[in-house]
Amino acid sequence: MRMAWFDLEILDFFAELELNNNRDWFRVNKDRYEKIVKEPMEAFAADVISRMRQLDPAIEMSPKEAVFRIYRDTRFGKDKTPYKTNAGISITPGGKRHFEKPGVYFHVDARIMGIASGYYTLESPQINSIRQYIAIHPEQFDQLLADQMFVATFGAVKGEQNKVLPPELKSAAAHQPLLYNKQFYYWAEFSGAEIVRDDLSDLVIHTYQAAVPMNEFLSTAMG
Repeated sequence: MRMAWFDLEILDFFAELELNNNRDWFRVNKDRYEKIVKEPMEAFAADVISRMRQLDPAIEMSPKEAVFRIYRDTRFGKDKTPYKTNAGISITPGGKRHFEKPGVYFHVDARIMGIASGYYTLESPQINSIRQYIAIHPEQFDQLLADQMFVATFGAVKGEQNKVLPPELKSAAAHQPLLYNKQFYYWAEFSGAEIVRDDLSDLVIHTYQAAVPMNEFLSTAMG
């Protein structure tokens, strides 16, 4: 019989952290964080990494590398609260900070659980490469967008958009508005209560597999 990786307490922890995002509260609750968030998240990451390696042997991350730190970098943003109010895992062939080839992202906060793939962070030359490739292969892109497994899992490609496109792409964008995107990612959202599923690793892998054909198309576009 399989056991759940997490307890519903993880949702309570993040709900309380949202109301008490300060160092004094966290200091008192650090042992609780280690027990119900960090340790199970690293154990879960180890299992997902092992499963992902069966699909892509290039993945060489350790669980600690895959799990995002709870401590926020407050140097550049307006929000100066010291802690993230969610936990996340990113597993990619190039490592958490390398985005040449998409992997899988797992997220949980006080209310929702999410599983995502695709390209969330792109530089301008990469965006241009993807746009040009979509413009040249519109039928293939349309087929991937309409794929039943992709639609059932993610619904659509998401991402922030630019207001202006290079003139040579405007006619293609009239057919495919996603050319305005500067991100190309796909997000499957679940209730936070799903975190206690004993088949959570299966769910992550199944969701990732629905993204693979689109990932391959976008990776080819990036060269």
